[in-house]
Amino acid sequence: MSRGFVKEEDQEEIPMVPPRADLPIGATNYVTENGLLKLLNEREKLIGDKELSHQDNEKEQRIAINLINSKLQLLSERITSAKVIHLEDQPKNEVRFGAQVSLLIGNAKSPQEFQIVGVDEANISENKISFLSPIARALISKKVNDVATLQIGKEDRLFKIVGVRYDK
Repeated sequence: MSRGFVKEEDQEEIPMVPPRADLPIGATNYVTENGLLKLLNEREKLIGDKELSHQDNEKEQRIAINLINSKLQLLSERITSAKVIHLEDQPKNEVRFGAQVSLLIGNAKSPQEFQIVGVDEANISENKISFLSPIARALISKKVNDVATLQIGKEDRLFKIVGVRYDK
């Protein structure tokens, strides 16, 4: 039947699914083992939510399930494309993917610590930065006592590496 003959109130809304963290076309989806585990746990939670989804009316039920299915599809694409980097295989004296890096930023007296992780793991409140971020790109391949420079606006910000380690 043509959509022209369907009552407006009977038409279902297409659920708006928030996009996942940006991963540029052609970029490898690197993840830590913990990052992959988080993605798999997120998928299990969504599957559980789908099974437990009980709405009062059929239309709301379909919309809720469509939303979960859309999120699952995006998540499955990320899981399928994930390339796990095993931290024990990383060079211990060099900043690479998965590194916990202690930095003196500018003239700071005490270091701050960040971990370089995948785009889905990145969370600045947990001091986890994406490997695609400008700061991570400036730090990659550096060693302890090296200084990375990042231009922020018209100012150069200096990041002195005071420690590198790889924790699971």
